[in-house]
Amino acid sequence: MSAKMMPRRKPRFSEAIKTKDYQSLIYNTLGDPNRSRRFIASITSAVAVNAQLQECDAGSILAGSLLGESLGLQPSPQLGQYYLVPFDCKVKGPDGKAVYQTDDKGNKIKDSRGRWVPLTEKKAQFVLGYRGYIQLAIRTGVYKSLNVMTVRQGEYLGRDPGTGDPRFKFEEDEDKALQLPVIGYMAALETKDGFRHAIYWSRQKMMHHADTYSPAFSAEAYQRLQEGKVPASEMWKYSSFWYKEFDAMGQKTMLRQLLSKWSPLTTDVTDAFEHDGHVMEVSPDGKSILPEMLAPDEPEPAAPPQIENTPKSIEIPRPEMDEVVEAVDLSSL
Repeated sequence: MSAKMMPRRKPRFSEAIKTKDYQSLIYNTLGDPNRSRRFIASITSAVAVNAQLQECDAGSILAGSLLGESLGLQPSPQLGQYYLVPFDCKVKGPDGKAVYQTDDKGNKIKDSRGRWVPLTEKKAQFVLGYRGYIQLAIRTGVYKSLNVMTVRQGEYLGRDPGTGDPRFKFEEDEDKALQLPVIGYMAALETKDGFRHAIYWSRQKMMHHADTYSPAFSAEAYQRLQEGKVPASEMWKYSSFWYKEFDAMGQKTMLRQLLSKWSPLTTDVTDAFEHDGHVMEVSPDGKSILPEMLAPDEPEPAAPPQIENTPKSIEIPRPEMDEVVEAVDLSSL
């Protein structure tokens, strides 16, 4: 395939959602006709207001949104329960292997590092939002409260010498607190039977975590960006939410760490951790949804629940989040 040739145009989501195959998949998956109609209206509306998402493969949009629906989550960006994020994926041939760009003579094109350049297409990546984690935690029925926030200078008091638990004294004046630099992140939970647990990471540890496990982030590049040393012509390279919203990504990471290790592993929670940050697709027979199969030359990502020890695989973008997320009293919901 020539680099100048474009793959045959696939139908946009607004067209594909009306086809018999997609309609059958939706109705067979959800069962209830009324629920199916509500789902179609909801996801169609969400895609219609997102120009970038409209460019994505329709199957990945439908599969990702059906996953969200199966978890009982809403696609509205305002609710922030889950997101469908455009993601460049390798085009694969019938044999499941990546397809590479070629010149007019059929020779594979190489980049500046001597690597073959793959053909790519945009697909929708399923990303669980902060409020999605909250919803799944509520359904376990065991939590009284769940809290995650940034920690400002002077608020971290070290660890309790007896228990090893982190101690804090938070600035009560919110306006004053926002003027203080962020030095770390905390997440805490309390169950209805009185069990409490809190975790704390310094900003340095979070930086190391992002640098190690996010393929789209570099701590060195982040520092250059903060110092204004990145020319405007290269800003497109820094589209990762780790660059745009580092503290928000830090808070989500803390919540993932807390819930993955201390939340009851219900089916919904397990499914959420397994599929968060992945591209979903419609099965070849069109009767189910499943995670996109990796090409033979792509590394297999590690199991999601072992988050702290998961090697770099797929960047997990994080939509905008408030600087400080208030404690949520689950007992009142």
